[in-house]
Amino acid sequence: ISAFQVYIIQVSVGNHQWTVKHRYSDFHDLHEKLVSEKKIDKNLLPPKKIIGKNSKSLVEKRQKELEIYLQTLLLKFPVTAPKVLSHFLHFHLYVS
Repeated sequence: ISAFQVYIIQVSVGNHQWTVKHRYSDFHDLHEKLVSEKKIDKNLLPPKKIIGKNSKSLVEKRQKELEIYLQTLLLKFPVTAPKVLSHFLHFHLYVS
């Protein structure tokens, strides 16, 4: 078992679809920036769990929660995503 979990998230925008890979700490860093810069709800990000953090069921549950988190962010910013979110989702590589 690795010391940390990488979450693989499918991103879809229009006809474009790609995958991003991030650790939970990356999501946390993104969230902190969005809370301070864009005043999003600080409780939106699923909480960090310590016990059994690498168990298969917890990883799958958190994967779904993180996907919902990103979908919620994209709904909050339907026209233009904040730069930090665009970078996190690698928009600059896939959307022209």
